[in-house]
Amino acid sequence: MVGGQAMSGPRAIVLFAHGSRDPAWRAPIEAVAERMRQIQAGARVVCAYLELTEPDLPSTVNQLFAEGVRAITIWPMFLGTGRHAREDLPRLVEELRAQHPAVEFVLQPAIGEHPDVLETMARSALG
Repeated sequence: MVGGQAMSGPRAIVLFAHGSRDPAWRAPIEAVAERMRQIQAGARVVCAYLELTEPDLPSTVNQLFAEGVRAITIWPMFLGTGRHAREDLPRLVEELRAQHPAVEFVLQPAIGEHPDVLETMARSALG
């Protein structure tokens, strides 16, 4: 809801990760996005990065907005809620809300703290 009115129109999910100088680093995040698109045909899933890797979150949101997206869910692809997820990302999202008041932004907690992810990691580590 924005301004008391429910948002309608195209939706997107942004997988938000830290970024790295190593171009191979982004492969797992991109693989998650691709798997999501396979699971749900037509899902609009894109990746954005905090630093060192393109595209950054503002560029990604600007592109989605230009495509008509009016609801964006952001999943921080971090194992825990460190400084980036606790301070940097919320600040970025608030700036984006100010720039795009017609867009509904939903900021999820760090993916690594989701119960299903914790369960999968524990089972995987046990072999």
